Amino acid sequence: MSAMTLTEKILARHADRDHVVPGDNIWINVDVLMTHDVCGPGTIAIFKSHFGGDKAKVFDRNKVVIIPDHYIFTADAMANRNVQVLRKFAAEQELPYYYDVGTPRYKGVCHIALPEEGHTRPGEVLLGTDSHTCTAGAFGEFATGIGNTDAGFVMGAGKLWVKVPPTMRFVFHGELPPYLMAKDLILAAIGDIGCDGATYKAMEFDGDGVYALNIEERMTLCNMVIEAGGKNGVIAPDQVTFDYVNARNAGQKPYTAAYSDKDANFCFEKVYDVGKLEPVVAKPHSPDNRATVREVKGTKLDRAYIGSCTGGKMTDFRAAASILKGKSVKIDTFVVPATSEIAQALKTERLNGQTLEEVFLSAGAKIGEPSCAACLGGPSDTFGRLNTPISCISTTNRNFPGRMGHKEAQVFLASPLTVAASAVGGVISDPRDAL
Repeated sequence: MSAMTLTEKILARHADRDHVVPGDNIWINVDVLMTHDVCGPGTIAIFKSHFGGDKAKVFDRNKVVIIPDHYIFTADAMANRNVQVLRKFAAEQELPYYYDVGTPRYKGVCHIALPEEGHTRPGEVLLGTDSHTCTAGAFGEFATGIGNTDAGFVMGAGKLWVKVPPTMRFVFHGELPPYLMAKDLILAAIGDIGCDGATYKAMEFDGDGVYALNIEERMTLCNMVIEAGGKNGVIAPDQVTFDYVNARNAGQKPYTAAYSDKDANFCFEKVYDVGKLEPVVAKPHSPDNRATVREVKGTKLDRAYIGSCTGGKMTDFRAAASILKGKSVKIDTFVVPATSEIAQALKTERLNGQTLEEVFLSAGAKIGEPSCAACLGGPSDTFGRLNTPISCISTTNRNFPGRMGHKEAQVFLASPLTVAASAVGGVISDPRDAL
């Protein structure tokens, strides 16, 4: 029997098989299904149409997680209707893990809320109706985005038919310089292989440079594998993973970690020395349109945006605050915490006598409610949305035309350090000059 990668081992276990190879089509049991306000109503409609209408029952009420987060702080009637659909369904099904907007249970961005609320565990299968569900691979699990039709089936059956992906391996060695973040690493990798370079493949991250990262930075790596076409991203769990998971594990559910065999077959391998990498940006209009900051330094900007599942975590805000402390921004700068937990931490964590929230406000930034906000564009009254064809540098994950609103807007993707330095400069700026 040949060796298996981490992804293959998880899928084999959930298919009740001893062994799988890339290309195998298998039924897998699902540990967690997540949906939100954009895709939830469609998923619910499909589920009901195939599993008994209004009498339909979800496969396991403790394994369905619903988190409104995308179009919520808006007066848009259709967006509000979507939340009402979720609210009604959660009540009908008596779902314990519904995080309703406007209540103390509200969380914010689903991909950050899932680990905060203890729904991410090593060795499990987590599926969600959002392409960035792959974020949870940072916890050593198989996590991927699926469409409404698949999700509606999983909601009723608790399993899904999938093809086992081959695995690509990305190894980052060395000590990360203070001017680099995980966002620089993943943009470098996507720039190397392109937006279709990992199509229907697993991207496994390894190396001492990866394991020196905290759990939030590992989430950033896995979050953007979909920007390379990846099926899932994954990092084998270590004590950092276990400490986080064990402190938050919802219901203290048991889990079994998986690891790639030493002689596992990877279809591709790329090794990086992080000490030789530079701060990078993705130029409009694609995440693989990579350039070093040095190459585009001085490019005029109209706006800076720090937030999203990719760049709205505490590590991201600590980095941005380290540059913004005692300075003033020259362009409109929006700060959006990913979750309510992070929003609260901004009010309490201090940097040289000021809370992080005070650092941002003193610098002239505007702070929004925890949510996806402008990352997916959204209704015209969405906080931070690009309603005019301006140029923006952002910690978000996509810069396709219209991604943050106006279809002619220019969006540059970068790390929180680079975005903060650029907000102070009013042009694309190198964080090495600001630290």
